[in-house]
Amino acid sequence: MKIALAQINPTVGDFTGNVKKILEFASHAAEQGAELVVFPELCVCGYPPADFLEKTAFLDRAGLAVDEIAAWTAEPGRPALLVGSVMPAASAVGKRVSNVAVLLAGGRVAFVQRKMLLPFYDVFDEQRYFEPAASQSLTKIGDQPVAITICEDAWNDKDFWPRQLYPVDPVNALMQQWKNEEHPRLILNISASPFCQGKPVVRQNMLAAIAVRHNAFVLLVNQVGGNDGLVFDGSSILLDPTGAVVARAACFAEDLVVVDLSSTREAAPAPCDDVAEIWQALVLGTRDYIRKCGFSKALIGLSGGIDSALVAAIAVEALGAENVVGIGMPSGYSSLGSIDDARRLAHNLGIRFELLPIHDVFAEFQKVLDPLFAGTPFDLAEENIQSRTRGTLLMAISNKFGALVLTTGNKSEMSVGYCTLYGDMVGALAVIGDVYKTRVYQLAHHVNRERERIPRNTIDKPPSAELRPDQRDTDSLPPYEILDPILEAYVERYLSAEQIAEEQGVDPALVRSVLKLVEQSEYKRQQAAPVLKVTQKSFGTGRRFPIAVKVQV
Repeated sequence: MKIALAQINPTVGDFTGNVKKILEFASHAAEQGAELVVFPELCVCGYPPADFLEKTAFLDRAGLAVDEIAAWTAEPGRPALLVGSVMPAASAVGKRVSNVAVLLAGGRVAFVQRKMLLPFYDVFDEQRYFEPAASQSLTKIGDQPVAITICEDAWNDKDFWPRQLYPVDPVNALMQQWKNEEHPRLILNISASPFCQGKPVVRQNMLAAIAVRHNAFVLLVNQVGGNDGLVFDGSSILLDPTGAVVARAACFAEDLVVVDLSSTREAAPAPCDDVAEIWQALVLGTRDYIRKCGFSKALIGLSGGIDSALVAAIAVEALGAENVVGIGMPSGYSSLGSIDDARRLAHNLGIRFELLPIHDVFAEFQKVLDPLFAGTPFDLAEENIQSRTRGTLLMAISNKFGALVLTTGNKSEMSVGYCTLYGDMVGALAVIGDVYKTRVYQLAHHVNRERERIPRNTIDKPPSAELRPDQRDTDSLPPYEILDPILEAYVERYLSAEQIAEEQGVDPALVRSVLKLVEQSEYKRQQAAPVLKVTQKSFGTGRRFPIAVKVQV
């Protein structure tokens, strides 16, 4: 059988656009002789649809879209299509909707497989919306038996995971139904599996274990693209019964790969550079967030620091230099070197750069507040006025010219609250909000791998908010090479202060002081722009904590 892996980038709610894309990929696959074209999970409606699933009109439109796609298969000689969509649940009790894989052939719905395992952890909340399948069964495409699964249904192999999350393993149950050994075992998995650092390798290893265990070809087609804070890497693959990858789609790009099961050979290994993967994820997530929100241009406050420089470089890669504008907003505490660094960055990237000094605006704020602030020392209040002045100017320009502001704060700053609400936190998307400061430097070197785009001085100088004379980040925080491992252990792995201190050989008092900052800053993070997720635990829907708490760290 010739099978096409149709790795596409759907948009939530864009039924017209999604159907058009599905049929375009199906036509190209048909031209290459494919007998079956496999698309990602929920590609008809886009993933994740969230509370749109509560709208009857949304479900009705999904049904019409499936009918339209099915009609395409009516013409003789056209391949069967396997698409992901939503359908009314089969049961009269429970949730009203099912997450389904729909096999379309001969102009009709030939088979429907409902998703059985519904994840309800990290960023997933499928149990909120979907009714799980009561059972699963094999089907046939021509005379070839196939086992069809949907994403999480393949993520519960007891021989691969140290602990199963569910009492049933749909893949194992389907393989127990396999009676005809005249044909090779074939497991299809349609997925919308979000990216995080290291996940593509885990996903491949897991599927390889399934292929070997069940002596089966295992094919996974994964969604690609960005939707809000989630980025989907694609990386669709076909593995043979030895666990070898015999077909591989692109990472972080749409792709169509046609493979013949009767004549497979091992595919080239995928690149596995963590920094390059994160760079591609941030670029794709930024591009799709802006594009799918109906915009084309980005606006960035350029301080001369490394964070805003990295965000600008990502935006240029995502949108093109002609669609990115940098705004320098120096105060009396901004060094001439930082202004020059911002201007040099803009020149290197080829973007428009405007300079809007805020000294006079800051002075007016101080004048208005003087009756209330008289007799008090210059402190955080005055520092934050400068940041909020910059935020106001950025949002004014955004409103006037229709460019989305990209927030430039990193994960280290967001973790400990080293950021200003309504100041440097303003914007539509926190591009590097899941990137620790030490990783920011690694990404900056990646940007400069061929030529200097981020100025060398921007990378080399000590980080500073420049909101008071001679300020350095280390005035308020431990050095980032000490801070970031503490944050990773606490924010992502939920270790205690004692465990972190022992693991990292750090003073327990220092660890507790950092953790206290993390807990005190929850109210800021819950007002932050959406964060592009690139680690196992990002700030946002995948990490849920109350604000009004009293936590002993």
